Amino acid sequence: MPKPRGRPVRRRSVLIIGSEALPFVKTGGLADVLGSLPAALARVGWDATLVLPKYQGVTAGARIDACPITVGGWTRTVAFFDAPLGDGARAILVDCPDLFERDATYGPGGADYPDNPRRFAVLVRAALEYAVHHGAPAIVHAHDWQAALAPVYLRSMYASHPVLAGTPSVFTIHNLAYQGLCEADWLPRLDLGWDQFTMDRMEYWGRVSLLKGGINDADIVTTVSRRYAEEIQTPEFGCGFDGILRRRRMDLEGVPNGIDVEAWDPSRDPFLPEPFSATNLAGKAAAKAAVMSRYGLPVNAAALARPLVGMVSRMVDQKGLDLIAALADRLPRLDASFVVLGEGEDRYQRLWMTLAAAHADRIGARIGFDESLAHLIEGGADMFLMPSRFEPSGLNQMYSQRYGTVPVVRAVGGLADTVRDADAPAPATGPRRRPATGIVFEAYTPDALLDALTRALDLFRRRRAWRALQRAGMREDFSWHRSAREYVKIYDRAIKKRLASG
Repeated sequence: MPKPRGRPVRRRSVLIIGSEALPFVKTGGLADVLGSLPAALARVGWDATLVLPKYQGVTAGARIDACPITVGGWTRTVAFFDAPLGDGARAILVDCPDLFERDATYGPGGADYPDNPRRFAVLVRAALEYAVHHGAPAIVHAHDWQAALAPVYLRSMYASHPVLAGTPSVFTIHNLAYQGLCEADWLPRLDLGWDQFTMDRMEYWGRVSLLKGGINDADIVTTVSRRYAEEIQTPEFGCGFDGILRRRRMDLEGVPNGIDVEAWDPSRDPFLPEPFSATNLAGKAAAKAAVMSRYGLPVNAAALARPLVGMVSRMVDQKGLDLIAALADRLPRLDASFVVLGEGEDRYQRLWMTLAAAHADRIGARIGFDESLAHLIEGGADMFLMPSRFEPSGLNQMYSQRYGTVPVVRAVGGLADTVRDADAPAPATGPRRRPATGIVFEAYTPDALLDALTRALDLFRRRRAWRALQRAGMREDFSWHRSAREYVKIYDRAIKKRLASG
């Protein structure tokens, strides 16, 4: 590697560390965020570099450097590959075949690889060493438990480093349910002292939580919606971390995720049969016919006149699949058709496949993920179902509104922040309420979900009111520009906080 470049640093530079990002690898919404955020930050004037693993099958750019990385006495030479992300942002992919050339991203069949702590410690160390030799950032922005050791290492082994000493960090929680738990004997294997194994540091019910380390040591902690930032400080949504987060409440902020408005644009989406927009919705009918045809549903005047409910989701309890299972005998009796795409727990996959087989004229199900079909469902469905138990941010409700597909959601997390209920009362005083964009329900019960679906179906029959709901959603601004500017303010605040602390 070249000789380390010490300070002074360029103030407007951020090193982003995460475990997945489009277009390289995706298992969930984190990949969508990290595929878009660096370029959005670049557009508002920041030098943004994303570091992530080079997983099996990922091809990216040219090899630009290599160096040995040692974590807990385990040493490998890792290589760095450079790939552009657009608008001047770049991705650096860390190539360590022993750790990342595997069949699954995090582990087989939903389980974790036993050495995941080492895998992602090496990712973090490689990212920081890359920064040492290629230009120290003004700030490090780490995402989820896989990158949570970045704030910890900056406060420990890099605290007096000639290049990275004093570098502030921001840590973003995308889903608090994933906490990076491992046994305590991993501490020395991660180059961490036993002083970390206390209730105030990284100990969590007799184990070690990497997520807890990131929360404790970051200068500022963020999460992906304002509502979720409040929810995770409560026992109901805090996943056992509510007390930890309340202690950091003065440094905890919610920054809404954006979406890629270039990739999700019905006026030029290559996966739709015809373009459409808020001013001309005619092409949406062609998308509806196309998606029904893909699922083998009847495509005739009567079927097309019936509302089509879409769902693209992981099939797990978090996404409200238990509510749907409780309504399995009642959903087919609704005056609606359903198309579902996703994968997850076997019982929920079987549920949808059984319903589709028994009601082939009304229900279609596909197990797995298909990007083109996901776009076609968003474009062709009349309404989109997201009855989540909890939802830190959610992206599909934003995609849906952009495509004139009315979301039916539970009032949690990012869903509550981004969808306004059609039946919400107007305020008695103050500013006028912004136009409604969807159907929202509160209680996590099958009856509340059924009532919300019934309201949506009733509203569908009132064509003028339905069109108003569609167009209001399509005019919402869910671009990354606003979110990127909020992150810039948080970066500036973290830098000032670290400078003030000496």
